Amino acid sequence: MIAFPDALRALRYRNFRLFISGQLISLIGTWMQTVAQSWLVYRLTGKASMLGLVAFAGMFPVFILATVGGLVADRVRPHSLLVVTQSISMALTLVLAVLTLTGHVQLWHIITTSLLLGVVNAFDIPARQVFVAQTVSRPDLMNAIALNSSTFNGARIIGPAVAGLLVAAVGEGWCFLINSVSYVAVITGLLAMRFEDTRAAQTSAAGMAVREGFQFILKATPVRDLLLLLGLLSLMGMPYSVLMPIFADQILHGGPKALGVLMGFSGMGALSGALSLALRRNARGLGSWIGWSAMGFGAALIAFSLSRSFPLSVLLMLPVGFTMMVEMASSNTLIQMMIPDALRGRVMSVYSMMFMGMAPIGALIGGTLSHHLGAPLTVALGGGGCLAVGLLFTLRLPGWRQRTQILFRSEEAAWNAQPQI
Repeated sequence: MIAFPDALRALRYRNFRLFISGQLISLIGTWMQTVAQSWLVYRLTGKASMLGLVAFAGMFPVFILATVGGLVADRVRPHSLLVVTQSISMALTLVLAVLTLTGHVQLWHIITTSLLLGVVNAFDIPARQVFVAQTVSRPDLMNAIALNSSTFNGARIIGPAVAGLLVAAVGEGWCFLINSVSYVAVITGLLAMRFEDTRAAQTSAAGMAVREGFQFILKATPVRDLLLLLGLLSLMGMPYSVLMPIFADQILHGGPKALGVLMGFSGMGALSGALSLALRRNARGLGSWIGWSAMGFGAALIAFSLSRSFPLSVLLMLPVGFTMMVEMASSNTLIQMMIPDALRGRVMSVYSMMFMGMAPIGALIGGTLSHHLGAPLTVALGGGGCLAVGLLFTLRLPGWRQRTQILFRSEEAAWNAQPQI
């Protein structure tokens, strides 16, 4: 294996290097599309409720279909499944690019494309979680998850900034086109991999197989608690990103460039959070990190909602992104370390439901509330909810640690050395 610094040790694995390098290019395009699409919806409608509706259409299929996607990820090669999902995503993005560049795009086109991409993501996200775990040895899984999150958020810095400039200069369509082309990088990386699938065939009926994942979560209390916390944070906190065009234009008076800067600084904070996890050697203390980051996320959202200064708002995006990423990536790490390989796709599909599936419900509620209460108060209320659930989790932490240690010592989820949470 190639020698890498300890913080980059997962890059010793060839398949992981190919995957993460293709991901970086593709995700820059994805973030460009996210920002450009939000601005396009806002430009076409001028309504916060429509921003919430489009976000709902893009993510709600994950909530509905993620369990099916997780079952598929456990039964077929995730590598092959990712090639299919990435190819379909590239085609759908190209359609939106053509419609926008030719001046024919309408709101229903955006909603339909978002809905179809959401269906694809219901299969793509669980497959991605399983695949990352298969590209590295188990002791390096925590580092691989952190580096994967770092890539996601590195792209989140570059993509929005470039999108803000491009939208202001030439319009949204070019961002969609660049995103479509960027999928070539990750597909090429996947096709270049050498991968042996040693998974045993699973013959149980589909309904019973799906139930196995839920039964494990209900039995494994620490996993259940992490998923519930993540779902509540997504429901109450994540709508802030949907309302960002409102903040950029109506509150901070900066237009699409301001939107790109705000999203970019949020990504910068999230990248810092992911890198802080990459430097860790074990899971010691992650339970405390999760509780404190959940409370910090809520407090940062409240502070952001109160700001009317563009420079201050930009700076506040750093702790928003940092705390959100620490909570999400730490939860991902602990859950991945506590589940058996045979159930990984199904359990991580529920993780997808909580993270991306609850967010669209929050976006729909947030868009509606923003129409009546205004974006700042809506974000402040969500931040207060995040602060409350983070405090509750922290107060329950001693008992949660004990249950987690028992689960770590179980035969299927054991590591070579038992980590202390």
